[in-house]
Amino acid sequence: MARSLIPRAQSGTSHSFFILSSKSKFSSPRFQFSFMLPRLRLLPLSRCFCRYSSLQEPIDMCKYREAFSKRMDMAGLKPHHRIALGVSGGPDSMALCVLMAGWKMDSLNATGKSSTFIDGLLAIVVDHGLRAESRDEANVVRNRVTQMGIRCEIASCDWLDGKPKQGHLQEAARDMRYQMLQKVCVQHKIGVILVAHHADDQAELFILRLSRSSGVLGLAGMPFTSQIFSPHRYFYSEVSKNYGILLVRPLMDFSKDDLYKICQGANQDWVEDPTNRSSLFARNRIRISLGDMSSCTLKSELHAIISACRKTRLFVDHACLSLANLTLTITELGYAIINLEILNQLKIQDICLSKFLSLVLQFISQRHRPVRGSTAKLVLDYIQTVPCRTSLTAAGCYICPAPGSKGTRCIVSCSVDCPLPSAVEVFHVPSYKEERHDISGGLEQIINDGKSYLEHFIPKASDVHFLDTTPESVLDEAKRLNILGESTYRIIVSLQMQETKLFKAEPKVTPGYESKHGSHSVSTLSSGLLKSGQICNYMSRFFITWKVKDENEDNSISDAASCNTICKSCALGCDMELEVRHMTESDWLYLSKLSECTVENFHDQRDTSASSKEQTMENASRCLKYASSSARKALVLLKLIPVAARKSLPVLVNQKGLLLSIPSIKFSHCPWLMASVEFKPRVPFGGGHSSFM
Repeated sequence: MARSLIPRAQSGTSHSFFILSSKSKFSSPRFQFSFMLPRLRLLPLSRCFCRYSSLQEPIDMCKYREAFSKRMDMAGLKPHHRIALGVSGGPDSMALCVLMAGWKMDSLNATGKSSTFIDGLLAIVVDHGLRAESRDEANVVRNRVTQMGIRCEIASCDWLDGKPKQGHLQEAARDMRYQMLQKVCVQHKIGVILVAHHADDQAELFILRLSRSSGVLGLAGMPFTSQIFSPHRYFYSEVSKNYGILLVRPLMDFSKDDLYKICQGANQDWVEDPTNRSSLFARNRIRISLGDMSSCTLKSELHAIISACRKTRLFVDHACLSLANLTLTITELGYAIINLEILNQLKIQDICLSKFLSLVLQFISQRHRPVRGSTAKLVLDYIQTVPCRTSLTAAGCYICPAPGSKGTRCIVSCSVDCPLPSAVEVFHVPSYKEERHDISGGLEQIINDGKSYLEHFIPKASDVHFLDTTPESVLDEAKRLNILGESTYRIIVSLQMQETKLFKAEPKVTPGYESKHGSHSVSTLSSGLLKSGQICNYMSRFFITWKVKDENEDNSISDAASCNTICKSCALGCDMELEVRHMTESDWLYLSKLSECTVENFHDQRDTSASSKEQTMENASRCLKYASSSARKALVLLKLIPVAARKSLPVLVNQKGLLLSIPSIKFSHCPWLMASVEFKPRVPFGGGHSSFM
């Protein structure tokens, strides 16, 4: 539920609280009292339902609404767009609801429309189910949001492998929350979701990442907008149009105190979560420390250094896209080619080059985490050595010189010898009802509008700090540039050292959770078996499907006719399940033997018993001519593909191990087998659109 700051002492704001035990009914609170918040002592495992006292100075809501409207313009959002809100019930998300409802209603009032609920707006409350009373609390939040004219839905989490362990509770809850938000958005055909992260959250994250030795790009904090992609694609329409969900944080310029004032100005109640005061969690410790030390100077200078880091991140991200346009070729076979000659002529800063290489490796391997540390240094050194003459395996990728390039270009392919993303995800052929879930139409335009706005804020290299700064020297450089004063510098260093010490002392616990909640339309199969007509997402990189050709189809195959028999029974049937795996050296050898057109070559590659040998060879001979011709053509195409890239190509085999198809090069064992493949990574290059304005 609510993940928010407790108001700080200097705000001097009076609040009313209802303290509820897990057994109490929300309609009849057990205690009610008013006091100054800094003296509050929260009871463990209880919930604080809060409202502002009516004895307050007038709040200027107009300035908040104007600032919010400007941020929505920067994101490319218009009032008519369908938008979801992530709501916990805390002051942050309730303030977001207030501003969003006002922004939408202003447009509806102008058009003369009116209804019970605000059109195109859905609030989503995620019930993690980690406490017995969480469902009741979610219902209270839903009722409050509904009273604001916003449709609201509760999404309940399923912890099929058990609830997360204490050491990973916040991380697991956060990951689950975003997965549930995405799932509900897809179900409601909504492509944009807003969350209530604010300026104080950025300050906390800056200290946290500083204590984890993050570089300047990590210290830039959370992006203003970013695309997020679910580990599962719940509907087939996402195969061809993969825009994910656009996550927008429109409150990044608002402080925590601003959000309390917005709730006050709208006379809106909220929820406080006492666990946000627990010192067990690093974020909470940092939040409390910053609250205790807070001053206008500290806030201002923290904001200044974060802004400087964000400007650096904005410049680097733009440079990476430029490098990709100039030096990167991505093939439909799933590997990339980098032109090292052009890359080194550009004299790019190491920070930009390292980020670019990380993006390439993440894209090809479809791994979530960026390349860091010694691995990043190893890859950077490799790329900067021209001509390249050796090979390298790093971050799930195999890097080697491109054939015929004399080391001026290198190939980056997925390494099948490294741990890979979950193997197979299977979709049924879409029906009309499933296609209605396509959410990409308006989202593409929103992203393009956001990119157009962003282009006006790309800084010049001369206006960017920290391009040549190591992670250890960011604070020192900020102090040298007078971004940080001596007092703020000492406070940040103190917090950094404190959290670094605690982090190193923490026992390293293996995550005890695996999110497996999903949709009835998706199944994850570890065996990689695919039925006719199904669509398979293989290694988060390829989409594969196959079927047996219908005898009545108009598109006849000339080679099939020459077989003078319907040979569908020789190797496959409509009720068969084919295995999807990557190509191996034995597949190459099999194609070579098959091209020689001898029946025995079929038998050599099968795992058949002596009793079935005669029948197997008889069936195999029916489509021998077609298979042999297809194998010869496939060998010609394979020779044009670098050896490293061949290994990651998906193939289809039957359950006896017989190679039936390599869709990428149009090889098919049987003229009646129709297989196709598309290189469509789950996450696009660069992780999709993001903005650090």
